[in-house]
Amino acid sequence: MSENQDQTHAQGGLSKVPLSATPLKRKDFTSDQEVRWCPGCGDYAILSAVQGLLPELGIARENTVVISGIGCSSRFPYYLNSYGMHSIHGRALTIATGLAITRPDLAIMVITGDGDALSIGGNHLIHALRRNVNITILLFNNRIYGLTKGQFSPTSEVGKITKSSPAGSLDTPVNAVSLALGAEATFVARSIDADRAHLTSVLRAAFEHRGSSLVEIYQNCPIFNDGAWDALTAPDSEGVIRLEAGQPVLASGGRLGVVQASDGHLELAPVSEVGLEKVIVHDPTATDPTRAFALSRLTDSGLMRRSPIGIFRKVDRPCYDDLSREQIATAQGRVSPDLHGKTSQLQALLAGDDTWAVS
Repeated sequence: MSENQDQTHAQGGLSKVPLSATPLKRKDFTSDQEVRWCPGCGDYAILSAVQGLLPELGIARENTVVISGIGCSSRFPYYLNSYGMHSIHGRALTIATGLAITRPDLAIMVITGDGDALSIGGNHLIHALRRNVNITILLFNNRIYGLTKGQFSPTSEVGKITKSSPAGSLDTPVNAVSLALGAEATFVARSIDADRAHLTSVLRAAFEHRGSSLVEIYQNCPIFNDGAWDALTAPDSEGVIRLEAGQPVLASGGRLGVVQASDGHLELAPVSEVGLEKVIVHDPTATDPTRAFALSRLTDSGLMRRSPIGIFRKVDRPCYDDLSREQIATAQGRVSPDLHGKTSQLQALLAGDDTWAVS
């Protein structure tokens, strides 16, 4: 055990991860590799936010692991000075799950994109979230396949004209937040690369949550899908719907608020007409994800003129990796009666002289 492993976080997702014995700085998490993304790519802002946040969390650098799949975002492990793996397309979550089960002393981050996570890796994403594996998933969403030069992705809008859809995409886009909530994820959030303060606060909450944390990050691709989020980031835009715990759910500027319609669905309405008391108050800790799911459906799947931003859900549930380790420990180290009143012990069987007993 190294000298920086004599203390651990007291609570949260990092509760079993050793703290650094000495204060860390941003440069400690900055590798010597040249960052090779296109000029203006939103990935730069996300990398900068993560490199700035990790020292504040106090995680020992050697206990930080970054696993990625395939895509522009998946170059992330090269640029963060920690352990990591640039793995295979859509399979980063499977590798991260195995690592989380075997190494509770690691803070595990998965970097993925809308194609990597929601297309070939979609099945793995669903099961990692429903199992509640203790990993933090950052899903970069630029609504396009950037690495392979501009094909439509699972989040591209209907009618998107690309090299692989010259007459327009026919696919209904995936709402990553709705998918995560439907999979019973315990922490689901969304942020945007252009809002550094908001992104950092959401990432901090995701890292500190024990269980599967999914953060969808709207990220601009200046080469193949430039301006995908302009309607949200324009100075006078009312497109961003802010989700803050204990606060009324309002769009930017405060003119519009989210209210419940007579048929139960949520919609935006002028606050001056309905009254502030009619605007719903956000509670991400609600056990029932119904309201969080309804909020996620306010996302515009077309030209993206509006979208909720913030933490949709944050609840506690036992982690798959914790439960798995407990189950293994029980099987290996405890004696329990079998159906015939005898005792059985897996470890004794594995270490015994006889491999097979034939009667």
